[in-house]
Amino acid sequence: MKPAQEFYMWPEMKTRPELIIYVDGASSGNPGEAAVGVVIKNDREKKEERISQFIGQATNNFAEYMALLIALERAYALGASSVRIKSDSELLVRQINGQYKVKSENLKAINAKISKLKDRFIFFEIEHVRREFNKDADELAKRAIKEYKRANRMVASQNNCGEESPSSKGRCSG
Repeated sequence: MKPAQEFYMWPEMKTRPELIIYVDGASSGNPGEAAVGVVIKNDREKKEERISQFIGQATNNFAEYMALLIALERAYALGASSVRIKSDSELLVRQINGQYKVKSENLKAINAKISKLKDRFIFFEIEHVRREFNKDADELAKRAIKEYKRANRMVASQNNCGEESPSSKGRCSG
């Protein structure tokens, strides 16, 4: 007699990795400068890869969706057959799981891409985790925003073209 919890493992799952992926999006202002953080681990929870990427001006919800999309694209490129996503965005998790409707037109388009992409995996799961369990992804997203702001301040100070002062008037215009 088989145990009740046993499940069939596809042959592909034995040779292709299962990935555990932590995702987070951040926005400095809502909308504001936004970024994603992704931590990809193998099934033994060993850290595999980190993604910290600025995505431009966006809402926090848009950044959360982009973090998931970027994570799934990377997991597929790595050849994963099974992905377990962990996010501290309850809204994202419930929308992806079909418990909440996606109302935003911007999010509907990304949700459609995510839906197609998640079907490429033999196994897909997304679950909500408390923020303290998603700190690494959160820090990566916030770091990308800070690095973007720092780079912009450096460029502005090198050109001395931040806020126009009487001494820089006319020098900084094209």
